[in-house]
Amino acid sequence: MSHQLDYVRTAADQPPVAIIDRTPMTPAKRIIFAVIALLTASCWALVLFARGETVNGAYFVLAAAGTYVIAYRFYARLIEYKVIRPKNSRATPAELHDNGRDFQPTDRRILFGHHFAAIAGAGPLVGPVLAAQMGYLPSFIWIVVGCVLAGAVQDYMVLWLSTRRRGRSLGQMIRDEMGTLGGVFGIIGILVIMVMLIAVLGLIIVQALADSPWGVFSIGMTIPIAIFMGIYLRFIRPGKVAEVSVIGVVLLLAAVIAGRFVAESSWGPFFHLDKPTLAWCLIIYGFLASVLPVWLLLAPRDYLSTFMKVGTIFLLAIGVLIAWPAVHTPALSSWGAGTATTAAPVFAGSLFPFLFITIACGALSGFHALISSGTTPKMVEKESQIRIIGYGGMIIESFVAVMALVTALSLDQHLYFAMNSPLTLTGGAADSAASWLTGGGIATDIPAYSCTAEQTAARLTDPQACLSAWLQSSAEGVGESSIISRTGGAPTLAFGMSQILSFLGGAAMRDFGITSPLCSRLCSS
Repeated sequence: MSHQLDYVRTAADQPPVAIIDRTPMTPAKRIIFAVIALLTASCWALVLFARGETVNGAYFVLAAAGTYVIAYRFYARLIEYKVIRPKNSRATPAELHDNGRDFQPTDRRILFGHHFAAIAGAGPLVGPVLAAQMGYLPSFIWIVVGCVLAGAVQDYMVLWLSTRRRGRSLGQMIRDEMGTLGGVFGIIGILVIMVMLIAVLGLIIVQALADSPWGVFSIGMTIPIAIFMGIYLRFIRPGKVAEVSVIGVVLLLAAVIAGRFVAESSWGPFFHLDKPTLAWCLIIYGFLASVLPVWLLLAPRDYLSTFMKVGTIFLLAIGVLIAWPAVHTPALSSWGAGTATTAAPVFAGSLFPFLFITIACGALSGFHALISSGTTPKMVEKESQIRIIGYGGMIIESFVAVMALVTALSLDQHLYFAMNSPLTLTGGAADSAASWLTGGGIATDIPAYSCTAEQTAARLTDPQACLSAWLQSSAEGVGESSIISRTGGAPTLAFGMSQILSFLGGAAMRDFGITSPLCSRLCSS
């Protein structure tokens, strides 16, 4: 098959600035996409229609991954051809206003990592864990379908609009379209939203890192590593992204491994920070990241963080495909269906609209419009790269949300509600939590607990006593004194990760799931 290549030139006597490949899809690629489509459809059918039998977590992973591949290859390409129509011959804001600070043409790999890290904070990890209370079906459909048809399209379109408008922010574009008064209200609304988001995300980070020298050291070390990477790319080895990536990842893994030894050494108290101190550290970092040149700290650190988050999530996906964990949550729980006899213990509210509020990042988030019109459009090298950054970044975040959901679904419902329900219900101890789960009102809304074969062999037959012993042994298995009422979603994610990753490497991988900077640790609140 002959190749159909178009060379993009800005001047007839100058080399081409880009190459557009219009070669039709080969028969081999058609077959590959047909196989992916069939496998994806089969997994969707099992998730949607399998009733009265055990649904497996691997079905969710395969269904989501196949949907993302097809959506990016065909739906995003359709939007690109029909709406975006990128022109690489048109100078981007990064090229027009290159000032070495916020406007800076950046390699698409670095920019993808920066953009992904900016949009994929704690939201896609915590929201799906909490929403598992409603059942797996509405949560999974909303995450995947909401992303490919709405969330990824929004990010793609806003990034394109801002790039075409000289990198203007969302507030500035509102003022351009609606006048000064409309712009003022728009900017005020954006400011209020930003304050709330930063407060919530900051609270999650502070709670996860408080009194955790290992986590503080590992995450703190990403700052000097990122600065080194920025200087390396700009002055020492410009353009050698793969080379600096290897160096950065090695240093990052070394920081994570060394964190344990630092925490246990005489340096440990120095990194043992309380919550107010951590809050001030976040404020100082935010200030420095905003005033320093974007190539020096913000972009390389986001790029480095992406390796940890995406690497951990894909490792978790491999663990799911190997462990083949059963899903213990029903397709639609009694709280999702509105038939529960008790108030929802994890978060109050009906399926609509609270499920869609709980799961925003990972499906459709207005916050992403601020990122797509913030630093990212000021760093785009070519318009053709907007699709992989805007649409591609969002589907990877959606996959993060899917993995968080699968992790929560794989936990026994008694354990899930024991961890995510407040102290007023569980009592904060294994005995009181077991009493509430087996004899309280919630016992009519979840499956009855049965003693395990090992417990029965040990002549333990009372469900409440069996559950209490199991909850306590589960906590001791991850090095905690208790896992009762560890609310917020992150502890549940860390615990579930540890169980799944243990299939890959035993106790070592289980400990990584608990102490990974992705969740930091099974934190106490």
